[in-house]
Amino acid sequence: HVQLVESGGGPVQAGESLTISCAVSGYTASRNCMAWFRRRPGRECEGITALAVDYDATAYADDEGRFAISVDSAKNTVSLHMTRLKPEDSGTYYCAAGPVGGWWTQYRCSLSADEYTYWGQGTQVTVS
Repeated sequence: HVQLVESGGGPVQAGESLTISCAVSGYTASRNCMAWFRRRPGRECEGITALAVDYDATAYADDEGRFAISVDSAKNTVSLHMTRLKPEDSGTYYCAAGPVGGWWTQYRCSLSADEYTYWGQGTQVTVS
């Protein structure tokens, strides 16, 4: 049974940093694409970043270099490190897990929600 549980969200002041985490069970985070998505008010779900450690594959949306993903293989957890937060970053952040792309994609991780099989329940981040 695969389970992803996010934690670490909450209120934060603009300009500050915040790290949110995702505990993964029943699935090996380092062998697959682990990604962070978010849903902001009035907007569709958008991919932020993804990482497949064993494939050395990373994907980032254009976030001005403010967000970074990391995987702790020993703890099987995934974290999203956010810096210089802005009020427009407020929303619900989701951890997702899915397979690495095939050889024709050069074993890349997608930022399309359709490519991810497992999802956490989300954690709310509010920047004011």
